Amino acid sequence: MIGTLVLRSKMYVDTVIVVDDGSTDRTSKVAEMAGADIVQLKENHGKAYALMHGIQRAKELGFSTVIALDGDGQHDPGDIASIAQPILDDEADMVIGSRFLDISSQIPFYRKFGQKTLNFFTNAGSEVKTTDSQSGFRALGKSALENMDFISNGYNIESDMIHHFSSRNLRIKEVPIEINYDVPNKHKQHPVPHGVDILVNLVGFIGYKRPLLFFGLPGAFLSFLGIIIATIAVSQFYASHIFPFSLTVIAAFAVILGLLLFASGIILNTIVAIMKSVRN
Repeated sequence: MIGTLVLRSKMYVDTVIVVDDGSTDRTSKVAEMAGADIVQLKENHGKAYALMHGIQRAKELGFSTVIALDGDGQHDPGDIASIAQPILDDEADMVIGSRFLDISSQIPFYRKFGQKTLNFFTNAGSEVKTTDSQSGFRALGKSALENMDFISNGYNIESDMIHHFSSRNLRIKEVPIEINYDVPNKHKQHPVPHGVDILVNLVGFIGYKRPLLFFGLPGAFLSFLGIIIATIAVSQFYASHIFPFSLTVIAAFAVILGLLLFASGIILNTIVAIMKSVRN
């Protein structure tokens, strides 16, 4: 599979770089025989680490445009030209190949649901809205390559790129691509734990990036809900003269927790604003 992918990709690019992330098979040997430039990692460090090393190698070779695609054969190298074009035309600094623009690929329902969920949380923490935040098929221009100064772990690299580049006001664009899930060597990690891992990281990021959204909004909702329940409890007391203990406890808990969350959101938002002003 990797040999075929290298040969097909070489039809559209000058150099194909394959990062062997500590594999125990003949991946690097086959890729090298197909004409790829090999970055050999002795141990498996995960996707983010491998991708960063591949990009660094491309920069060392003097390239100002890099196309990244997964090595499992799900991406079609024939889409490389359309992904690279906005970079070459100076219309974008990063181009994402989206599976959800002009869909003609057969995408399983559970994958669609998972991707839409991850898109929602990625967009909540970013200045740029995308339709396929987790797509690994993307092009990076000169400005993007010069702004790879962020830390990322595992499969969160795609979301981290979007968050980081949007914070630097880089231009991000999407173009439609085809995807093929019927390949022999599928994703190493099951999509459910894979998605959960990314989601946990995204939730943590939103809590840091937008505390008012993550803490303040739920806090305000809880407080409002508590006030409504308290109103119902008071009405029941006046109507029956029986103290509604359960409703009162629930109302008090909701109001107190809501106020704590809302206050935390305001405090954290102030801290984030101060940190931004210090950086600027």
